[in-house]
Amino acid sequence: MASFAPRFKRVEARRNAGALVLGLLADLGSKNCWTIAELSGHGTPDRLQHLLSRAKWDADLVRDDVRSYVIDHLADPEAVLVVDETGDLKKGANTVGVQRQYTGTAGRTENCQVAVYLTYAAARGHTLIDRALYLPQHTWATDPQRRTKAGVPDTVEFATKPALATTLIEAALDADVPASWVAGDEVYGADPNLRQALHDREIGYVLAIGCNRQVPTPVGKIRVDALAADLPPRAWHKMSAGAGSKGDRRYSWALIATTERPDIGLCHVLVRRNDSSGELAYYRCYSPTPVPLHQYVRVAGRRWTVEESFQTGKGLTGLDQHQVRTWTSWHRWITLVMAAHAFLAVHTATERLAQPTEPGLIRLSVNEFRKLFTILVLTPLHAIADPLAWSLWRRKHQYRARQHHYQRRSQQQ
Repeated sequence: MASFAPRFKRVEARRNAGALVLGLLADLGSKNCWTIAELSGHGTPDRLQHLLSRAKWDADLVRDDVRSYVIDHLADPEAVLVVDETGDLKKGANTVGVQRQYTGTAGRTENCQVAVYLTYAAARGHTLIDRALYLPQHTWATDPQRRTKAGVPDTVEFATKPALATTLIEAALDADVPASWVAGDEVYGADPNLRQALHDREIGYVLAIGCNRQVPTPVGKIRVDALAADLPPRAWHKMSAGAGSKGDRRYSWALIATTERPDIGLCHVLVRRNDSSGELAYYRCYSPTPVPLHQYVRVAGRRWTVEESFQTGKGLTGLDQHQVRTWTSWHRWITLVMAAHAFLAVHTATERLAQPTEPGLIRLSVNEFRKLFTILVLTPLHAIADPLAWSLWRRKHQYRARQHHYQRRSQQQ
């Protein structure tokens, strides 16, 4: 909290931000202004709602401080910047950015809100360091009434998910975040503008692509699955892409040189084969200097860190549990969630270094650290709220909501 406390000019805002971050770290069934206010001993959720909607502070400046905090503790010159999007299922149509759209979270089209995130994946740990809310073009980005109601700034225009990812990556590089690689899935691997931006920055990448993508070769453009079909057995090398929950993720890998922009560095197609199922996956790769196959494999294996960041962010720090509707409130909630998640990632890494894993144990996880932190620190720290007072508050609020609902129905009849 000390790393970004000066961003809050009023002491009340600093205290409320601290209460919100501690509440995000706590073991609550659901995390919103009501539950966190009750845990913190507040009489109502008003203080936390004011912090998210009307208090004067800049979420982007706090984001910069959170990013600096992460780099101060996890800096790694060979780190990977991993981009991906995730969707939060939402009801109604008034929450900023919400519409029926595809989300990988549900694996289908749902009423949801989608955002692009950037994870810093270093040798010691990984965590989210930036975020960008996706505004659907026709239902939000070009609808002035909805934009005004949700407080979307006039300077914000429609941007594709790869364009948002490019902005996040360039912002990190402009801030001198130490990293040598970028990784992402097929949404980002298919975008030539993102790849060109990385070429211009001389930042290596391993980006997934579909089997139907074509790449330049000495005999013209060829689909990547056709290239893989002609590989001889000696081209495949079995390597680990890193440790997973069930052990090493071992696959067979092959590397194929392409003729794309030889003036800017080395471009390849990386092919991964699951030796159990025979399934193939493809990646476009670039490095400004020659690197061995295992380096590309390492970067490809780091892409899963963003998925773990989403899982722990939603499961431990309330990434998807916000009940805010406006542009400002969303960015403030997500930024403080990132701060809470960064705390867990940094101190889990610190404990691993201070207390090496003993034989017979798995290494300390973010989940396990959060459990210990909750039991040893948060439980004694939080005051016990008056459960009767909060019960009365909830019932009073629900009564007013029901009365308004009945009133609207009677006016419609």
